Amino acid sequence: MRQPSVDLQLNAATTPWSLLHEASLAAEEAGFGALWVFDHLAGRSLRGDRMLECTTWLGALAATTRSIALGSMVANVWNREPGVLAVAAASVAEIGGGRQVFLGLGAGTSPTSSFAAEQHAVAARVEPDLAARHRRVEHTLDLLDAMWHPERHERFETFPLPHPRPVTVVGVNSAALAALAGRRADGINVRWDDPRAVDHIATARAARDPAAPPLLVTTYAFWSDELVDPDHPDRRSMAAIGVDRLVITLLDPPDTERIATALR
Repeated sequence: MRQPSVDLQLNAATTPWSLLHEASLAAEEAGFGALWVFDHLAGRSLRGDRMLECTTWLGALAATTRSIALGSMVANVWNREPGVLAVAAASVAEIGGGRQVFLGLGAGTSPTSSFAAEQHAVAARVEPDLAARHRRVEHTLDLLDAMWHPERHERFETFPLPHPRPVTVVGVNSAALAALAGRRADGINVRWDDPRAVDHIATARAARDPAAPPLLVTTYAFWSDELVDPDHPDRRSMAAIGVDRLVITLLDPPDTERIATALR
């Protein structure tokens, strides 16, 4: 069984840029497969008192690391107009020199969720209808396909055209969104300790066009020293169901030495 790539997600809510940058360089040197960033407007929901804007943060990483893959987990499709998000992701790919970029997409939250507090604070739109939130994801995927197609319409001819194009990964927590991800995106992201995670992966795979490339399966779990070990039972379970990438999320300020030696 092939083990998934081990990636790292750091938390700007608890960590200033100087330490995020230092830890990111350590992760690249240590051999982590990718660096992933959050998309929040404020730090409270991630246990902190600060935040960095998602695409700005990715651009800074693209400019200051060498070759490690970069990703958003996940970019809320309501935080930016879809066209702005497409240009931002293409810009990260350009600044990164053609390395792999993962554009993780999320459908956003309901108005009553605690995660919506930051949107309410800035009078941003928070869509109450779940189906409408899913349609926004699909519309974003439609626009990405149109803007990034090699033979795109002339109305897009001077927009940035990324090479290679970012890989689209939809973060899911429902069967409906899993099916959408399987049909329309390059990949799916699930939280590993979600009791429905395996079912969501199966739903996405079942919805996939047999002629399409295989679905990229990513999952995330919070950091533990044991999980870094490929013999950990969860790691073996991930390999058994064909998880491609494990994103280990570190909410607390990182210990760069710990990151530097984690994969040894």
